[in-house]
Amino acid sequence: MAEAQAKGLVIVESPAKARTLQKILGAGFRVKASVGHVKDLPQKEMGVDTERDFAPKYVVIPGKEKVLRELRAAARAAHRVYLAPDPDREGEAIAYHIATEIAQDKESLNGKVHRISFHEITARAVKEAIKRPGKIDMAKVNAQQARRVLDRLVGYGLSPLLWRKVRRGLSAGRVQSVAVRLVVDREREIQAFKPQEYWSVEAKLSGAEGEPFQGSLHSLDGQAVIDRARGKFLLQSAPQAQEVVVALREGKFLLQEVQRKKRRRLPLPPFITSTLQQEAFQVLGFSAKRTMTVAQQLYEGVELPEGSVGLITYMRTDSVRVAPEAQAWARQLIQEQFGKEYLPTRPPQYKSKPGAQEAHEAIRPTYPDKPPEAVRPYLQRDQYQLYSLIWRRFLQSQMAPAEFEQTTFIIQALPKGGGQAQFRASGSVLVFSGFLALYKEALEAEEGLLPALKEGQELRLLELRGRQHFTQPPPRYSEATLVKALEEKGIGRPSTYASILSTIQERRYVRKEGGRLRPTELGMVVNDLLVERFPELMDVSFTARMEEELDQVEEGRLQWVEVVREFYRPFSHELAEAMRSLGKLRPKDVPTDEMCPQCGSPVVKRWGRHGWFLACSAYPRCKHTHPLETPKAEPTEQKCPQCGSPMVLRQGRFGQFLACSRYPQCKGTKALGTGVKCPLDGGEVLQKRTRRGRVFFSCSNYPKCKFATWQRPVAKACPRCGSPYMLQSKRQGKLLLSCPRKDCPYQEPLLQDEQA
Repeated sequence: MAEAQAKGLVIVESPAKARTLQKILGAGFRVKASVGHVKDLPQKEMGVDTERDFAPKYVVIPGKEKVLRELRAAARAAHRVYLAPDPDREGEAIAYHIATEIAQDKESLNGKVHRISFHEITARAVKEAIKRPGKIDMAKVNAQQARRVLDRLVGYGLSPLLWRKVRRGLSAGRVQSVAVRLVVDREREIQAFKPQEYWSVEAKLSGAEGEPFQGSLHSLDGQAVIDRARGKFLLQSAPQAQEVVVALREGKFLLQEVQRKKRRRLPLPPFITSTLQQEAFQVLGFSAKRTMTVAQQLYEGVELPEGSVGLITYMRTDSVRVAPEAQAWARQLIQEQFGKEYLPTRPPQYKSKPGAQEAHEAIRPTYPDKPPEAVRPYLQRDQYQLYSLIWRRFLQSQMAPAEFEQTTFIIQALPKGGGQAQFRASGSVLVFSGFLALYKEALEAEEGLLPALKEGQELRLLELRGRQHFTQPPPRYSEATLVKALEEKGIGRPSTYASILSTIQERRYVRKEGGRLRPTELGMVVNDLLVERFPELMDVSFTARMEEELDQVEEGRLQWVEVVREFYRPFSHELAEAMRSLGKLRPKDVPTDEMCPQCGSPVVKRWGRHGWFLACSAYPRCKHTHPLETPKAEPTEQKCPQCGSPMVLRQGRFGQFLACSRYPQCKGTKALGTGVKCPLDGGEVLQKRTRRGRVFFSCSNYPKCKFATWQRPVAKACPRCGSPYMLQSKRQGKLLLSCPRKDCPYQEPLLQDEQA
């Protein structure tokens, strides 16, 4: 469509979103994408004038010049310009920066640039937004600007400190460092934990006839046997438990009371950002970053036979509000699929946490006629799994509660030799499934049915035994439980949870072991330095209060400059003092039982630039060192280029590589492949390193083929020009996929990161 034919120009940040909107708006509009932010703080300088009210210095992001030229030309040709980035602070900032760039020709654009926002990409929502355009919300822009400036001040302040005091290349962030502190504090709780032994007594009982059942000793002479709330346990050793077992074995057991009651389980509220990330981790095994990447695709639009369609509402939200029209179609679907008894009398109303942005909706499907199975052939595996989870979670939130019948036996035991003991047995049965008919993820392990017995009946003791237990330390955080902790403590916001988790792992302050987050030695060293020298910055409640102040800036109740100034005054003083007084910081050497093979001196565990290693304590007189431990080599299907033996994956000083399994007899090695074909001769692109350890990528047919790049190739075709691969890069703290063709400006964000 020619520019002159377009009555309106709509500018969004994503090409996928642009395709979906173009389908909705038709020939009367032209939709173009900015491909994320067009302006940001400069890469190689702080870009914040601390002497002049923290004025930020915004520059056009390298590579976006051509995009801006196209947007300006399209804006001049259009009758009206609608800025439609996402409905949050980041989106508002993108709209503002685009407006400042295209409005350079003020005379031709006067009065025709408008801001529109919508929380779902449907024809109804988009056309309604076009009918009622608004203005850019400068309070939102200021809130985003305040966060960006704060993060830049912290990043540019702390990183040089860490370079000088710990080691070069380190960095810190205002929010991410507090997240690392949570992980470190939990690890130290685990290290300091001392398990406590305790015992329970279990009885297998039955009536005169019928099925046996299990009961547990609840109290002895009125004292609770296990009081977990207070951490008190009556039986703390095997002899104590055995004494009780012997006394009860010859006693009588009477069914003193049968308690029956109905129990209801309410459906779960629809997803918000944090609960979506938690449930996707628990059910699908998705990381927070993976969840948000897939959710963004579902929101912006996937290709169906009728074109690009947005399948869910906006995925960055802390509100559980649901639009009445969505509740109406959900109730109709529930009645059709499950029956009228599965509908509550009136649509459920869920309460958002205090401070939630109620202008947003919860995360829900946008179209009632597009259930997961109907669109499954057109979705990628991850897209289908996440969409199915969102679909079921939303529908179950509008269904009737589940009903259980719970039975509890109160059993009186009369020990031989006097005294009283009470056993209890519980069982429950699902009477009405309600929302659990659709959302079995919420079904907890329920106890089985108890036999039909009457009060006062004597019971037969079939088996009695003591069981040993130990108290357990608090578990390490998973991504899901850390997101939950961040939300509960008010650290970060829906748009930042995924980037926080990704950043602390990318910086190697935290690593994942068996699905759980564990601090690295480097993470603990950096955390301890920051906690000691910047106690307020690293304080959880202080960080939460900063988030509240940013919310107040967005609401227009605080000036962003005052928020930044109040933070910067004490921070800059602490930073200057730390720079002046701190010496080189590293963990103390740890003694070992080893002796140096060269001089016989004791060997110590020492911290170096690549982590812990073993070294002679007589350094510098003796310079012997060796690795702390040799990582296990992982077998692969690759063959050694020298002898043909299988190759294994090893960890070297500069990362992973392939090595011959016959080492040291054969010293054949090979670089890791990327799965991308060389664009020049079709060879495989390999990951290699320079002599200084810097990663680069080149053709396996070198030196015949000279193809090489510093950026990581990714086996994904460019949606715009069809290039068979993309290049991964990091700009302003954000991971991007970029088309390798110079004549194609397509980019796509991989990570939304608040930290420079």
